[in-house]
Amino acid sequence: MNSTHIRFALVSGLAGLVFGWGLIISGMANPAKVIGFLDLARPWDPSLMFVMGGAISLGLPGFLLAKRLKKSLMGLPMNLPNNTQIDKKLLIGAVLFGAGWGIGGFCPGPAVVAAASLTTDGLIFIAAMLAGMFAFSVRDQ
Repeated sequence: MNSTHIRFALVSGLAGLVFGWGLIISGMANPAKVIGFLDLARPWDPSLMFVMGGAISLGLPGFLLAKRLKKSLMGLPMNLPNNTQIDKKLLIGAVLFGAGWGIGGFCPGPAVVAAASLTTDGLIFIAAMLAGMFAFSVRDQ
């Protein structure tokens, strides 16, 4: 491995660690917190809205900068998505993602944090997510 790969791995690991800590500190690794926001039959917990707002306000300047760069800060080429079309696959994926999030209280990031904590619900969610990804990759070939 050359020095660029090592720096990339270190920066990626640090970003993942900060992201994971943020999920734990905000309570978003706890599915009950997420379900408290999404389930209208229970007393509403608006804290997820504030976490999302904070994440968007911190991330937006970075995304705007990334759109203008040809190379990343690590010197690697920028590979940003350029498809802006809303199609059937996107809509079906969004519905499945939202349904899974609402039912399980997890999306992939918090599920990884929960699975790393060896919680049963996090491990089950990760297993189901991987099975779904595998099924999609087989179907899509």
